[in-house]
Amino acid sequence: MSDDQIMSKPALDIEGAAIRLKPVVNHTPLQFNANLSRKYQCRVYLKREDLQIVRSYKLRGAYNMMSQLTPHQLAKGVVCASAGNHAQGFAYSCKKLNVKGVVFMPIPSPQQKVNQTKMFGESFVEVILVGDTFDDCAIAAKEYTLTHGMTFIPPFDHASIISGQGTVGVEILNDYNAFAKESEGNLAGAPIDYIFMPVGGGGLSAGVGYYFKQHSPSTKMIGLEPEGAPSMLTALKEGHPVELEQIDKFVDGASVKRIGDVTFAVCKDVIDDMHLVPEGKICTTILQMYNEEAIVVEPAGAMSIAALDDYTEQIKGKTIVCIVSGGNNDIARMQEIKERSLIYEGLKHYFLIRFAQRPGALKDFVNNVLGQEDDITRFEYIQKHNKEAGPALVGLELKSNKDYKVLIENMKRYQINYNEINKEDNLYGYLI
Repeated sequence: MSDDQIMSKPALDIEGAAIRLKPVVNHTPLQFNANLSRKYQCRVYLKREDLQIVRSYKLRGAYNMMSQLTPHQLAKGVVCASAGNHAQGFAYSCKKLNVKGVVFMPIPSPQQKVNQTKMFGESFVEVILVGDTFDDCAIAAKEYTLTHGMTFIPPFDHASIISGQGTVGVEILNDYNAFAKESEGNLAGAPIDYIFMPVGGGGLSAGVGYYFKQHSPSTKMIGLEPEGAPSMLTALKEGHPVELEQIDKFVDGASVKRIGDVTFAVCKDVIDDMHLVPEGKICTTILQMYNEEAIVVEPAGAMSIAALDDYTEQIKGKTIVCIVSGGNNDIARMQEIKERSLIYEGLKHYFLIRFAQRPGALKDFVNNVLGQEDDITRFEYIQKHNKEAGPALVGLELKSNKDYKVLIENMKRYQINYNEINKEDNLYGYLI
């Protein structure tokens, strides 16, 4: 694309998409959340796209684009590249439209996501695993598309995809206006003040933002990205999409190296603020939503709620909507989610400790350095031979993050030879 094309805003048909999608997608609920409203002293509504048929909003864009293809294009078949939610929305759309679809997924994709894609697509979908990364499988998918004369359905960077995702905004505004009309209290005549929404490739934020700027321009649109993948924030600062050299892929539904050209052209005019959310904070929110609300939410879907702590003063007394974009959270990831949450909250720490070469050194460490409620969760010598002289990897879980200061003071007081391994260190990645 040229710079002129990148900067020009595409024509979006969100109302038309809403009509096309009405018989296919769930009209997901806009739910008032009493606990979050009480905590932040405002009115918090959750847009529950985790309750969508494929457990994310991605079905909307995929079906909207595919349903507008010509009979000839549909007969030739469609292709997509995805490691998760887009693949499942694409597969479901293939089954609904009786169209042959081919899904390219990276070889390391979790088996759960591969199985879900096959389940939603049934006999209409073929899954091909290729490459180590999304970029690898996307290249293979586009080559396959050209070779077989098929149509490629992108995950976000297309006007029809954006229009489909924008129907989330249509439902939010319609449902809220219905609530306000029935209300005799604070809602009467009050607009939605803030919408918090995750940003990955930018399809959802572009569609919802575009719709609200037309129909509720006073509503502030807050885009959220994980700290480890600030693609949109970087693009907005530079004035154009930029490919990041490295990203943290933990928030798989919102971690892309490069924002879309088409989505950027819209988002630069409709997003009022971009904010980065730490991955550890996202993990804490996932656990809280499960334990306190019985809601299973994926990392990208948790971002809209995780960000509220950073907007406490701005949202006080206001009406806000958090888009819970999806609930495809593999239970096999829960241990990693808990670990990241504990580290972020300052409750778990790892050390390399070289104990003194004398009897009772470990016992003294336990008795003198550790607090009564400190728990050793991991202990192993790094060297296989001559262990008494080698360092030990020690994982500690604290009852309160305030205990960390006491722990470090005790380490120094008793002259413990230690190195702390935090989540940013290369050592952490190798050893933990």
